[in-house]
Amino acid sequence: MALDQNWYTEIHADAGSAFSLKVKRKLHDEQSDYQRIEVFETEGYGNLMTIDGLVMLSDRDNFIYHEMMTHPALFSHLQPRRVVIVGGGDCGTLREVLKHPEVESVVQVEIDERVTRVSEQFFPALCESNGDPRAEFFFGDGIRWMKEAEPGSIDVIIIDSTDPVGPAKGLFSEPFYRDCLRALGEDGLLAQQSESPLYHSASIIRPMHDEMRKSGFLDTLTLFYPQPVYPSGWWSATLAAKSAPVTFLREEQCENKVFETHYYNDAIHRASMAVPEFVRRELLR
Repeated sequence: MALDQNWYTEIHADAGSAFSLKVKRKLHDEQSDYQRIEVFETEGYGNLMTIDGLVMLSDRDNFIYHEMMTHPALFSHLQPRRVVIVGGGDCGTLREVLKHPEVESVVQVEIDERVTRVSEQFFPALCESNGDPRAEFFFGDGIRWMKEAEPGSIDVIIIDSTDPVGPAKGLFSEPFYRDCLRALGEDGLLAQQSESPLYHSASIIRPMHDEMRKSGFLDTLTLFYPQPVYPSGWWSATLAAKSAPVTFLREEQCENKVFETHYYNDAIHRASMAVPEFVRRELLR
């Protein structure tokens, strides 16, 4: 059955696939200094944000992504007191980080302030912790910010960026990872969204592991989770540890976590660390 104009469709031409949501109306459309930001009201997924025609998040399923981008990393560090988020303009990752009582400060470094302002208007639940006194916002270039960061000043870096094109391309490179490594403390940990294992194992995930290790990180590990609105419906986050293997260090604290989640728990954390055989072979090439 052909889709009519009442559907929003993101086509992934390289894979010969597409994803569609039925739309009630368009709520917002603007061209910022960096990108086109649109918000739609859908029939089944609540509000939907797209940037430059690519789906960023929906009300219905964003909790999976935001929880998996934050909690595995924070429970893999013994004392995640100082956190920096690069990107993450919708503030969902920030909200999840601030659920951890151990966290003393979070700096969100987002190049496009308009993403945050649009999120405050159309995704208020994601921005409910923006007023937390531990949160600080910096709107500017994340690559430059990291280059100028004080050595050893960060415990966990979370790179919650768009696809590795345009302004985000440099966030997937060895020079940027070297700056992250320098800014991290001795037990520092980096987490970065790493696209679809089904579509991007060879083009993004394996090169990311290579660049992270070339930059000096001791160990890397990719975690896997579903994400219905993204190409293939299957997504990943890659962790890189500065001086020790990536491990589930605070497993007991996770089992008895003091905050609510909707997808993530200790069993999901352990399961997400299992590497599919085709990805394992690709990483060993």
